[in-house]
Amino acid sequence: MQFYGTEIGSRLLLGTAQYPSPAVLAEAVKSSGTGIITVSLRRETADGTGAGFWETLRETGCRILPNTAGCHSVQEAVTTAHMARELFDTPWIKLEVIGHSDTLQPDVFGLVEAARILSNEGFQVFPYTTDDLVVGERLLAAGCEVLMPWGAPIGSGQGLRNPDALRAMRAHFPGVPLIVDAGIGRPSDAAQAMELGMDAVLLNTAVAKAGRPAAMAAAMALAIEAGRAGYEADPMERRDMAVPSTPVLGLAEFA
Repeated sequence: MQFYGTEIGSRLLLGTAQYPSPAVLAEAVKSSGTGIITVSLRRETADGTGAGFWETLRETGCRILPNTAGCHSVQEAVTTAHMARELFDTPWIKLEVIGHSDTLQPDVFGLVEAARILSNEGFQVFPYTTDDLVVGERLLAAGCEVLMPWGAPIGSGQGLRNPDALRAMRAHFPGVPLIVDAGIGRPSDAAQAMELGMDAVLLNTAVAKAGRPAAMAAAMALAIEAGRAGYEADPMERRDMAVPSTPVLGLAEFA
């Protein structure tokens, strides 16, 4: 699996916010086996502990995927992406343009516009989007090579609200890497996403807010691996009626 020509090992991408301490974060990252961690530029610079936090991230050895979390306009997101590229020295940017304060639903109109601007400037954009096929097409036309449809609102832990829409995305974009972003609460949610044919899962709160973050990170990694293996094994179709699994041949016949 590749993102923008970069070979990816683990299909789990892990966020770095809301952990009780840097030590707990580092332990969770190690347990997850991830090779990519996301980080908010606001988290890195706003609370005065940026240098120490950055050192913690560097020591993980993971590739950094900076994000524009908390941005509500195109200008804000583009400016934040510029700052992130300068700080982290990477063309990768997870693009968020939030359109609704309560649901944190993406502003898909602003998202497409910001994706086009950043792609033209050489960024490799990972857009946090809805599961809308038309929006997905517009993002690809804007230069994105990866799509990140939501499973449910950010931080809700509701699991996949609309698995049929994600299944449709897989069918409609067969060669495009799809990463489910947001809404994952339990390992079973992550496994379901992978069984639908998603290429990877990005999660944060489900691990950071677990009673034992490192243990949950390990469980998520196993679930993602199992879900992917199940997808590749080509599971049977669901049936409306029962079908006996025992052959009827040899049953006693009563005249």
